[in-house]
Amino acid sequence: MSLAKIDVSINQDEIRQYINQKLDQVLHETLLYWDVNEMAKRTCLSKSFLENEVLHDPRMKLLERRKSKGKRIWPYEASLKVIQAILDEW
Repeated sequence: MSLAKIDVSINQDEIRQYINQKLDQVLHETLLYWDVNEMAKRTCLSKSFLENEVLHDPRMKLLERRKSKGKRIWPYEASLKVIQAILDEW
């Protein structure tokens, strides 16, 4: 009886990319609202850039939710589409 030899090579970059993709998918499904800090982190844009170029846009102002003197938040799905539209206009 002969023994079989099995070689397994693992591409860590592909595994890391796959895990990140799945994590993003799970977060995307569960994220309802986001604030400017989360927006900056997920879009790789600075908070000052978001404030100056994106958040003052009338379309984003319509989506903004805030109690008096409270934290500003935006619905994730709708605001993401608006951000994409704003950046596509450049």
